[in-house]
Amino acid sequence: MKIALLNSGKGDLATEAEAIRKKIGNIAPKDADVIVTMGGDGFLLRALHEHVHLGKPFYGLNRGTHGFLLNKFNSGDDVEKLVTAAQPVKVHPLRMIATSTDGKQSEQIAFNEVTLIRTGVQAAKIRISVDDRVRMECLVGDGALVSTPMGSTAYNLSAHGAILPLDAKLLALTAICPFRPRRWPGALLPDTSTITMDVIDPQRRPLHAIADFHGVENIASVKIALDRNVSTTILYAPDLSLEDRIRDEQFGF
Repeated sequence: MKIALLNSGKGDLATEAEAIRKKIGNIAPKDADVIVTMGGDGFLLRALHEHVHLGKPFYGLNRGTHGFLLNKFNSGDDVEKLVTAAQPVKVHPLRMIATSTDGKQSEQIAFNEVTLIRTGVQAAKIRISVDDRVRMECLVGDGALVSTPMGSTAYNLSAHGAILPLDAKLLALTAICPFRPRRWPGALLPDTSTITMDVIDPQRRPLHAIADFHGVENIASVKIALDRNVSTTILYAPDLSLEDRIRDEQFGF
């Protein structure tokens, strides 16, 4: 098995990464069967964005903090054996089409969430449509986000959004610090939905959009939908699958 190892660049990982490469070889991602990342959740997400076009599976080694998307790793573990025993999870990203106040459009994908959030002192005012039908004339607050099941335990959970099982075929639409409607709980939508968020009075109430970590300033509107033409596979140790982790979060672990 050809394994490409990517490490986050932290100084304390360099020696450990070099020791692993001596065992598995120094393989480029384009030539590998599997891409292994060493770092935190954010580094895995960046690797997914950079290399998703290669169609290779990813296996994350946790050398960050929480490591929700990653696998446990102890120095001396055989990386090839870990990868061989792993179970695959196929995921699709969201696609965001963001239109700025100057009319320019920007497209980005997000494996976790797309966030629309205020950048000024004024509260955001957002009109929300689902499949071209207005469902909320005006959400007032700090903003809103749309999350995939994989991302539902990240920012979405911090914003009090629902945790979604991987096989739920749902997207979570969650308000960020809602003022009106007061304590709006958000909505769970079929993953075939197209969600449009139009900014009301964007000059006075500026917002920016973030797809995972790609940001676009001065937003007039964003359109968000699951992109089934793009997919990637993430590998997990059989004793703690991604579904198991999501269930643990649901029960407060």
